[in-house]
Amino acid sequence: MKDLFVVTHAESIHHLEGKVGGWYDTDLTARGREDAQATAERLMALVGGRDVEIHSSDLRRASQTADAIARRFQRPVVETADLREISYGVAGGRPQAWLDARYTPAPDDNRLDDPCGIDGAETRREVALRVFPCVDAIVARPCQTQIIVTHGFTLTLVLAAWMKIPIGATGFLSFPAKSGSITHLRQDDFFRNRAVVNLADASHLRFAPS
Repeated sequence: MKDLFVVTHAESIHHLEGKVGGWYDTDLTARGREDAQATAERLMALVGGRDVEIHSSDLRRASQTADAIARRFQRPVVETADLREISYGVAGGRPQAWLDARYTPAPDDNRLDDPCGIDGAETRREVALRVFPCVDAIVARPCQTQIIVTHGFTLTLVLAAWMKIPIGATGFLSFPAKSGSITHLRQDDFFRNRAVVNLADASHLRFAPS
């Protein structure tokens, strides 16, 4: 079997500051560090003594979450910009209210390519075009148990890539996930089916996550 555990990073400083995340790069909060450790413990309970690979977004809130997991498993982390959150362009690091006042949701007939009124923002298609090949390359590796640490928006496209959903069909797709959640994906060796075993589980966290 191939087991893939997709983790959304724990609470970050930009959450407390009420600022737009995206590529705005902030550290974990104290609670975030605690939650990252709890996530690492839960993964160890799920994985046991199996060999694992750990892959992560290179943004600090994700890489610090991955580092907590890596310390628990005593394994290195492979970081990549391809697993980053969607970029909000000029809105990154600004107050959330600034973005809310200017953001225009993508229309139904252009869900993939509309930048939602924000200069420099990534479109959904642009995120998918970096996430899909990255996930395919990770899954193609021979290691049978892998951990990916990413972000809330990006999680949806990681799952879409895993499930072989065409990019053109992801316009309305959304898998909501709280900070510090774990999604368990599995492909069996016989039928080759790709299953979502558990979606965005946060039951291992002490506090209700952001």
